[in-house]
Amino acid sequence: MDKRFTKYLAEFIGTFILVFFGCGSAAITGGIGGVLGILGIAFSFGLAIVAAAYAIGHISGCHVNPAVSLAMLIDGQLSFIDFIGYVVAQVLGSCAAASVLFYVIKSSAGLDIFETGLGTNGFNQLSHTYISLDGAFVVEMLLTFVFVLTIFGVTSNEKTSAHAGLIIGLTLTFVHIIGIPLTGTSVNPARSLGPALVFGGEALSQVWLFILAPLVGATIAALVWHFCFKPEDKKVVKTSKKK
Repeated sequence: MDKRFTKYLAEFIGTFILVFFGCGSAAITGGIGGVLGILGIAFSFGLAIVAAAYAIGHISGCHVNPAVSLAMLIDGQLSFIDFIGYVVAQVLGSCAAASVLFYVIKSSAGLDIFETGLGTNGFNQLSHTYISLDGAFVVEMLLTFVFVLTIFGVTSNEKTSAHAGLIIGLTLTFVHIIGIPLTGTSVNPARSLGPALVFGGEALSQVWLFILAPLVGATIAALVWHFCFKPEDKKVVKTSKKK
């Protein structure tokens, strides 16, 4: 199998895992006031990333997030062609996961899709705290900045890179704890787009914010990392070719 396609397939599968288990934990267990609550849902997203990281991290780097892929593109760690391929695979993986989750909920007599939802994000009336549009944008931008900066830091250090999947998963859990009651926590355009497209309604009309804000946060994180924090030896690009 073509190595490039293999990476895209890995991103598809990894994003599927994240959305199905992360959003599924929120939708099926009753959301914030349900069985799992904020901590349980937050850990579901974090553990989904851990599982995906150790399953496909060695193949594609386990971005499973267009914001992360954009940050890697800006930092020079990902080609533009692969960036496009990764994003397409991530969005398709999210849509597939949301579709399967929708089917599972509709197939369950004890669940109502209009009550459970699909773990979509939102602001104003779709937010547990009724956060404003401006507030939601700031929250998503800030949480994504912290998340992406952590990814850069942990993957650049040989001492921590071996445990990167666990650390990144715990960081995703950390940002979800504060973000869930505010916006539902996106920090990932693909994670938001899939459920919004499948569920539709007001969530779909608001999804633009959960695409734009994470991309802005990731861009800022990439620039801060590249120009302020990145070790000098990591900035050297080897161009010599073996003859």
